[in-house]
Amino acid sequence: MMDAVLQYLADGEPEFIDALRSFVAIPSVSTDPARAGDVRRAVEFVAARLARAGDIQVEICETARHPAVYGCWDGAPGAPTVLVYGHADVQPPDPLDQWHSPPFELTERDGRWYGRGVSDDKASMLIPILVTEAFFATGSTPPVNLRFLFEAEEEVGSPNLPVLVRERADDLAADVVVSADGAMWRPEAPCVTVSGRGLVSLEFTVKGPARDLHSGRHGGGVANPLHAAAALVASLHDGGRVAVEGFHDDVRPIDPGVLAALERLRFDEQGYLTGVGAPAFGEPGFGTLARQWYRPTLEVNGLYGGYQGPGGKTVLPRDAHVKLTCRLVPDQRPADVHAKVRAHIGRHCPEGVTVTVEEGHGGAPPYRIAPDHPALRAAAETLAEVFGVPADFVGMGGTVPVADTFRDVLGLDTVFFSFSTADEDIHAPNEFYRPERFRLGLEAWARLLVRLARGVRAL
Repeated sequence: MMDAVLQYLADGEPEFIDALRSFVAIPSVSTDPARAGDVRRAVEFVAARLARAGDIQVEICETARHPAVYGCWDGAPGAPTVLVYGHADVQPPDPLDQWHSPPFELTERDGRWYGRGVSDDKASMLIPILVTEAFFATGSTPPVNLRFLFEAEEEVGSPNLPVLVRERADDLAADVVVSADGAMWRPEAPCVTVSGRGLVSLEFTVKGPARDLHSGRHGGGVANPLHAAAALVASLHDGGRVAVEGFHDDVRPIDPGVLAALERLRFDEQGYLTGVGAPAFGEPGFGTLARQWYRPTLEVNGLYGGYQGPGGKTVLPRDAHVKLTCRLVPDQRPADVHAKVRAHIGRHCPEGVTVTVEEGHGGAPPYRIAPDHPALRAAAETLAEVFGVPADFVGMGGTVPVADTFRDVLGLDTVFFSFSTADEDIHAPNEFYRPERFRLGLEAWARLLVRLARGVRAL
């Protein structure tokens, strides 16, 4: 069975790449209302490709914003049921002038595939669909029962997915979730992710005069909202550590065993710093990986106001705006952290201005899966077999909100099984994907489904 499936996947590569090219060509930017039609086209593309894979019940599910794709196949009596997750939406391609090729045109250059969304998450989420097709096409059928849930709102915080999952909880019942989203740590070695940080986002507006003022006529006589915003931002940290009152109250100390495991990882810190073009910086007392995976953060994502066009304009602006995100670790709670940051901003607001705080685009609690989880072990064994080296167990600095939804609503743990890697300029210009990872991913997904058929019921 496996030999036939792998041969089908190898023979079908040219057509699979064409399919990926068509998928990437759809500008499914979920945050842009003008792209709503394109997002729907991407969902329809996924639904059609899933229906083509085999005898699968496929349905497009409407939500309050963008639709999702549901798929179901129950042709493996007595075998476990695996819920496969991915997302078809992408980030905006801006700034366009920094792309070396059109962002929505899959372009091969220097042994890489370039295009917006090719790494996050279109190539990796296409892989399990193609593997399912390979099982059906070779007459063997998949070794496990399958559920598919592909959304189109992940890049805007999956606001409608919890509602959909609750509404379809019976249809989505499974033994484990395997996510095609969630990039591996680095390209040279496989890894399985055991944790992800939570997320809180918020923004605040500092208001000063009733209108923009001439900076010569009025400067020095009234408060400047941009100065006040800068002072508020400066108050958020103290020497690399978040200075918000009570921010660390619920933070769980890093387990000594986890710290010891970090020391054993093959991590070229200087190479990493050279790659990002910045020196090391952060909370004192912790190394780079500990800061990125297991410690909470507060980042300024945007600070703007006043004149931003070419040249100069001598203006004292009426307001200034700041966008923030916090990454959370056990046992921090999103609502509690949001309240503490909001209170800090209110307490530290400078004289002469007022400040209003609004909730951002989404939030999620931190996530962790037990390193000895049967499905996680199956993933690690599969990666070791395919790559020829043991898989590292790592954390993830980012957030995949759906993992909490699946645990909260369905009672299921999520295994991240993506073949993207964290260095592929995800969300940035010139996002790319490695063709060899696409090939390895096809083989690994086929082998993982067979492994899961043998033992995930041990959950």
